[in-house]
Amino acid sequence: MKRLTLWVALLLSASLWAGNYTVDASHSNVGFKIKHLMISNVKGGFDKFEGLFEYDEKSKTLKSMEGNISVDSINTANAKRDAHLKNEDFFDAVKYPTIAFKLTKVEGDKATGTLTMHGVTKEITLELENNGVIQDPWGNTRVGLSFSGTLDRTDFGLKYNKALEAGGLTIGKKVKLEIELQGIMQKAK
Repeated sequence: MKRLTLWVALLLSASLWAGNYTVDASHSNVGFKIKHLMISNVKGGFDKFEGLFEYDEKSKTLKSMEGNISVDSINTANAKRDAHLKNEDFFDAVKYPTIAFKLTKVEGDKATGTLTMHGVTKEITLELENNGVIQDPWGNTRVGLSFSGTLDRTDFGLKYNKALEAGGLTIGKKVKLEIELQGIMQKAK
């Protein structure tokens, strides 16, 4: 009986170190880059996104995470290109307005989860850099996380492309993801 009581006490005390965080979009970035004409990269990102995650401060471990991105907020610093990316050739923002991610496991510096984009859900694994926990000047607890990785856009039904006269395609299939998240611990109610 003592052993069971000890295990229950340990489990309860471990949960006291875990905090729930809201992604601070004003200090976060969801970015990408992709080859254009096979010779350079076009960079972009999404201006509207939200997310929640659980982080264990004691073990410095990401426990869970869910996030959503508004497709309509895509921004490549070119209005004409952004409008094209939102139409049926690419994201079809009217039919598929959200990109969603749900973490399924963390192993070392690898974060695996399901990504739903353009109506397709696939598992992806990203590099995870845990940037730590701090107390900000306003009394909030913050966590910084960085994610990077590559996905094949055609796996998600984003297949639009044109052949070049000299060979090759106008747009690369591989998309490099660069995500910086800063979370603020939610206050107990």
